[in-house]
Amino acid sequence: MLDTQLRPARARPLWVAGALAVLAASMVAGLLGGAAGISPWQVVLQALDWLPFVEIDSGLAPIEKGLLYELRLPRVLVAAVVGGLLAMAGAGYQGVFRNPLADPYLLGAAAGAGLTTTLVIVMVPAPVLTIPVAAFVGAIGGVMLAFALGNTAGRSGGTATLVLAGVAVTSFLTAIQTFVQQFKVEELQRIYSWILGDVGGGWDQLWLVLPYAAVSSVALLVHGRMLDVLSVGDDEATALGVRASRVRLAVLLAASLATAAAVAVSGLIGFVGIVVPHVVRRLAGGSYRIVLPLSLIGGAAFLVLADLLARTVIAPAELPIGVVTMFIGAPFFVAVLRMTRRTST
Repeated sequence: MLDTQLRPARARPLWVAGALAVLAASMVAGLLGGAAGISPWQVVLQALDWLPFVEIDSGLAPIEKGLLYELRLPRVLVAAVVGGLLAMAGAGYQGVFRNPLADPYLLGAAAGAGLTTTLVIVMVPAPVLTIPVAAFVGAIGGVMLAFALGNTAGRSGGTATLVLAGVAVTSFLTAIQTFVQQFKVEELQRIYSWILGDVGGGWDQLWLVLPYAAVSSVALLVHGRMLDVLSVGDDEATALGVRASRVRLAVLLAASLATAAAVAVSGLIGFVGIVVPHVVRRLAGGSYRIVLPLSLIGGAAFLVLADLLARTVIAPAELPIGVVTMFIGAPFFVAVLRMTRRTST
């Protein structure tokens, strides 16, 4: 059972302000990191110059300004959007299923989106505009398949059953995806780099994901209070006038849209949806009215910093960002699983 102990409402603005400060610092750090030796002070001045109604001469050469604007800035922004979407989707799934281990990666949403996106890449000549739609269909299908498989064990299975169902669905969909890849060998490098995660797609990827990110984020945020009501049980929610099935469907669709949008532009990046919401609950309490917005902000900061590590830990080469999140998330998942089992017993 998720920790639903609510903290005082007056603490929320402080948590949001602190999270925004961490996000701002992580984005500045993301702009600073890279192989090109640009002065940190000049980077900060240039970042300030990009703000509306601010004009500051950073002293950077045109080629250095171009590097920051065309490469580093969109990469940082894409990482922030994708991280925020994955973390908030994870929190939404956890609220819908009332399961602390629910996550886009573990529930089959990412694998489903990955399969349909791979199908589009392999079969459609110009797949850019069709990728988000295909990813959304795959994400919904993956989650529903995992949930249906988990329900076959009945209520006695609990958390472990849903996790095992998600792992089984993910493995099955990944196997199909691998099979499909063999039909277009010349696209293998592109597909594998996408599978391991990449937020370096540039401004085009950012403009592609923003509409879907806006719709899914607003939809999830407005359901925060409803998820708080659902956390006390369906009977109690019905007594309070909340239609549990309708709320679950709306949150499920919004979380799947967020997952699909993230997967479409960045590939398969795991564990963000588990790590960030659990840290938020430990720090700020279990109310979804604060968990959802803080997961959005915290997920953005988390993935920006993960991408910074990916770019710098073996510089001048780069690690796939998905490898970094797996290194962080896998032991975290084990810890959460052990805490969940201890609580259930």
